[in-house]
Amino acid sequence: MIRRPLHEPDGAELEALLARCAAGDRAALEALYARAAPILLAILMRMLKRRDAAEDALQDVFVSVWQRARQFDPIRGRPLAWLVSMARYRAIDLQRATRPAVALTELSGLDTEWQAAEALDDGEMLGTGELLRRCLEQIAAPQRRCLLLAYQEGLTHSEIARAVNEPLGTVKSWVRRSLLALRRCLEP
Repeated sequence: MIRRPLHEPDGAELEALLARCAAGDRAALEALYARAAPILLAILMRMLKRRDAAEDALQDVFVSVWQRARQFDPIRGRPLAWLVSMARYRAIDLQRATRPAVALTELSGLDTEWQAAEALDDGEMLGTGELLRRCLEQIAAPQRRCLLLAYQEGLTHSEIARAVNEPLGTVKSWVRRSLLALRRCLEP
């Protein structure tokens, strides 16, 4: 299967579409869907591992976007980041509802290199593969693993702490610091 890279939509365009959605413009929601759905579906499929579940979650995300578009604040972040966080939280909710309690023990043996390679595939789909690869390599392996467990596998901080056998506070700090390091590295 050949993967075509997904290109990040223009932030200003997404911001304008969200503003129009907030005003009740259905055509804007359709346009927003056309621009952002491929990226969000890729993220949801990575997290949920099933296309049907990812498509259902994507529909839920866009229902939420329609209902909550007024809550988007461009001062607090970029529109694509807001949409991705909505998708991520929806996937986490679905995983929590269906995840058996014993599944966490299976995570203790995850291979860090495999996880990093999987994350890089996502980055390449978003068109920032090489930069993302360099930025991830700058993060120490334990911190990078926690970051990947959070954003690739959709685990909560508590679940990550149990999976990597580290205190909850340490995991929270590692994830936060890793995100800040990624932000600094990825900013132009």
